Amino acid sequence: MSKNKDLFAVALITSLFFIWGFALNLNPILIPHLKKACQLSDLQSSLVDSASYFAYFLLPIPAAQFMKRYGYKGGILLGLILFSVGAFLFYPASIVRNYAFFLGALFIIFSGAAFLETAANPYITVIGDPEGATQRINFAQSFNGLAAALAPLVGGMVILSGKTLTTAQEAAMSPDQLNTYLLKEASSVQTPFIIIGIGVLIVAALVYRTHLPVIVEEGEGMEHHESLSIFQRMGSLFKEKNLRAGVIAQFFYVGAQACVGSFFIRFSERVAGMDEKLAANYLAAAMLAFLAGRAIGTFLMTFINPVKLLAIFGITNVALIVLSVFLHGKFPVFALIGVEFFMSIMFPTIFSLAIRGLGGKTKEGSSLVIMAIVGGAVFPPIMGRLSDMTNIQIAYLVPAACFLFVFYFAIRNLKVKEVKLSVSH
Repeated sequence: MSKNKDLFAVALITSLFFIWGFALNLNPILIPHLKKACQLSDLQSSLVDSASYFAYFLLPIPAAQFMKRYGYKGGILLGLILFSVGAFLFYPASIVRNYAFFLGALFIIFSGAAFLETAANPYITVIGDPEGATQRINFAQSFNGLAAALAPLVGGMVILSGKTLTTAQEAAMSPDQLNTYLLKEASSVQTPFIIIGIGVLIVAALVYRTHLPVIVEEGEGMEHHESLSIFQRMGSLFKEKNLRAGVIAQFFYVGAQACVGSFFIRFSERVAGMDEKLAANYLAAAMLAFLAGRAIGTFLMTFINPVKLLAIFGITNVALIVLSVFLHGKFPVFALIGVEFFMSIMFPTIFSLAIRGLGGKTKEGSSLVIMAIVGGAVFPPIMGRLSDMTNIQIAYLVPAACFLFVFYFAIRNLKVKEVKLSVSH
């Protein structure tokens, strides 16, 4: 490819990082919004995360198999089409105000996102000049971070109405008045998701018309290895003690990450008395704190062993969440913003520790660690159920327990002196 075409291809692949980052970070907006519009409990509203993260758990292996046959470009195109179809389905879902319909649309969106993430992470490193691979993936991942900060800000403005009825206010309404209010709330997702669907289709058209280099990867080599089923290979890998501990740690970390962000707005409303729009702005600030934490944490790693930093950040988050559970006013909200800051280095550090020393098994070991993202589907419903039984503050003890395991994982790896950070989430 010419240099200009090369740059355009890199720009297209980089846009994928923004697309899935924006979608995933709209969930903390959709959870309180759909809770209100569909009259849900905290447990029911948490299934927004479950639908999203289960797609990430179920689709990476089929995506990889699809791309073995049709290439990275084919996988990217299918991912973009699935993503746009899911976005368009928000329109009929809002008309019938059916929560299961919304969850189905979200599952399709994140099935597409799973294809995109499976393709884009390795593809961005091999497209273009090999010497610039590390710069390219870090540049691309910065757009993922930008999307994380923009999603709650934009979603708060265009989706949340800022009006939440109390139980008494709902009871005082006639059935027709209440239905009109709920339908109006549900309809606020129509225009944003139609725009998202159209935007993603435009990217798909550009990808289709752009020549992307076909990447032929080196074979793994051993016929015996290839003759084993993927499940046999994964089972064999799971016997690696450090990998197993890393997969479990990533499971707990992503569960904690999902819990902290997903219930942030509801927490801010209940504990600090904020309205949902103001709470969305604080959530955007929390995402910026996450970005700042990634930059500052990476800098600190030049002076401090990354494993020690992971341990320090893990136990700090446990302490901050405990404070947010027992204090009142705005301080607990600021404590959760601090939690986002200290979460920042956890995913890549755990990932790198988990796959350390796997040699030729690194690729499949990496896929196991990525599949641990399913923790984001498991822990929010547990937190939602605890919130329904007690209150939203007490429910935050769930992510505190998750961070405690991250701290334990760091402690058991303190002897490791060097960690290569290769991915981010």
